[in-house]
Amino acid sequence: MAACLLLPAAAQAENIELREARLEAQDEGYAVVVEYGIELSPRLEEAINKGVVLTFNFELELTRPRWYWFDEKPVEILQTYRLYYHALTRQYRLDAGPRTLYQSFNSLSEALRLLARPRPLPIERSRIRQGETYVAWVRMRLDVNQLPKPFQLSALTNREWTLDSDWRKFSFRPETQGERPPGERK
Repeated sequence: MAACLLLPAAAQAENIELREARLEAQDEGYAVVVEYGIELSPRLEEAINKGVVLTFNFELELTRPRWYWFDEKPVEILQTYRLYYHALTRQYRLDAGPRTLYQSFNSLSEALRLLARPRPLPIERSRIRQGETYVAWVRMRLDVNQLPKPFQLSALTNREWTLDSDWRKFSFRPETQGERPPGERK
């Protein structure tokens, strides 16, 4: 009975759901493409509408399993997104990346739709060995450490401030030299 009581709480705490994850071949290498489903709690919606900046981290770790030693980790990427409400223009803004390029939206749902599809993360072809099997781990989460201090304290005790997709994994095997990437004509 105790396990049944814990299940709904665990399911409710996870408001970022991984819907799709794949690796696509490109000219310079590969790109990890993901799509999430993101739902903000009423408390987070209220906070963002009052000017609190929500920082989301999209993380990627690429590992190559080895039987004789620890797994090799050729790629680790962290992409940061900042979502906030700009009261002067009455628009929501989503900043992406270190250059702080931003895009404005008239509604929070529009901004969340773009956040749910982070920019494809590029992986250089030289970092991946052809014909080897790799495991990609992806995660998106709200970085509570970037919240203002009073909200950080509230986040410690209140699950409404916790947004995390947990680590999800998928395997892939890059094409060998003679094969062509999917979609490329012969």
